[in-house]
Amino acid sequence: MWLIPRNTDGTRAGRIALPAPVREALVRWYVGQGSRADEEAGIMLVQQARIGERWIACDCLSADAPPPILTPAFLSEAETYYLRRLTSVNRPEHRADCPFFRDQATNRLSEVRTQESPADPPTGYFEVLRPAPEKLAQRPEEESSDDRTRQASVPRLARLLWRLINLSGLNRTLCLSDENPEHSISDEFKTLAIAAQRVEIAPGIELGRALWTHAQALHSKRIYARLRELSRVWPPGHAPQGFLALFTQKFEGSTIHVAGSDPVVLANRVQSPSIRGNTIKGPYLTIVVAGQYPEAHGYAPLRGYAQPIYSGKRFIPVDSEFERAVLRDLLRLRWSFDRAGLDLLLEKPVFDTLTPIGSCRPDFLLEARSRSTGETREIIVEAMGSTDETYLAAKAVTHPRMQQIAPVLCVSPDDVEEARIAPLVRKAFGL
Repeated sequence: MWLIPRNTDGTRAGRIALPAPVREALVRWYVGQGSRADEEAGIMLVQQARIGERWIACDCLSADAPPPILTPAFLSEAETYYLRRLTSVNRPEHRADCPFFRDQATNRLSEVRTQESPADPPTGYFEVLRPAPEKLAQRPEEESSDDRTRQASVPRLARLLWRLINLSGLNRTLCLSDENPEHSISDEFKTLAIAAQRVEIAPGIELGRALWTHAQALHSKRIYARLRELSRVWPPGHAPQGFLALFTQKFEGSTIHVAGSDPVVLANRVQSPSIRGNTIKGPYLTIVVAGQYPEAHGYAPLRGYAQPIYSGKRFIPVDSEFERAVLRDLLRLRWSFDRAGLDLLLEKPVFDTLTPIGSCRPDFLLEARSRSTGETREIIVEAMGSTDETYLAAKAVTHPRMQQIAPVLCVSPDDVEEARIAPLVRKAFGL
């Protein structure tokens, strides 16, 4: 096998032969049977080929024939390098008995989510990036999103943001009497920052030391200065990384438009549940991870996840435009409950709850509490915004599980249009 200049057919001068031990390690790594040393050797070769603008030519055909070609690629969301076969009608194919005849064993890393797929809190440290030796082309410990597909797999960055939202309590409301009428977006970010002090990025390093809530920290390179400072004490086996939590109204491709600041441009496309077929308008709470860019010196913003939220004053996540409309009606309903001597509390679960018959994640969990008697009742509100058969079939599975938690009230777009949410909720509570 040889390293060849990119965009050539591999027959010209300048080919660099791979030593036999390197070729053998590359093959074992490619077919998924390699040791850790084989993987590290393969990763290093592919990384250097990509940076050096080289392709890899296979030697499975005769010496004088144009060779089949493999191109080095970087799978950003899994932080790993891999080999992609370069195929077209004008390119020679590998021999059928060649180990490179098929795609790399660990090429596709996405796991497509369905409504029944559990969303569990991420384990371990609040980290996304891994040190270079750990960027191995193998299945990650947790679901990662392959940037070659737009299907609904959940990136770790998303679940880390949900973890922070859940820990801070921003997905829950307080009693009206406990809420500050002057509550602002600054208070939401302050609550998020306080929660970040209780989470570690790496042993002994709290997220609060490497979390910023304004894009200016990136544009002024203050983030990079802090990361360089922290890198001197960063524990071995963990990659220095910093995070931004940004309030944004829109994003396009890899560009995040931030109010009151220049746009933030990432190395990869922004991910979000707002995709074609489920467009969710802003605002968004967007989390960005910055770290060492594998193909450049220094630090850079690498990727981000834009979570649609209710508003700038309430960072409650929403999964659709319809869900945002339902949430608006539920929040308004608290006032009439308050006048009746009842506190209406609301939670938007971001992770699954395990029941005796399986896991589920309700859209909204409501609790009504009498201030005079202390009696409490709970219901679940499901925002049924789709009539798709697959969606309905999945809900048919999860709704019985939700019934194990509390009675389930399903509401439709017609219920919102005709202002029926309030009376339906009151009836569900027996009022």
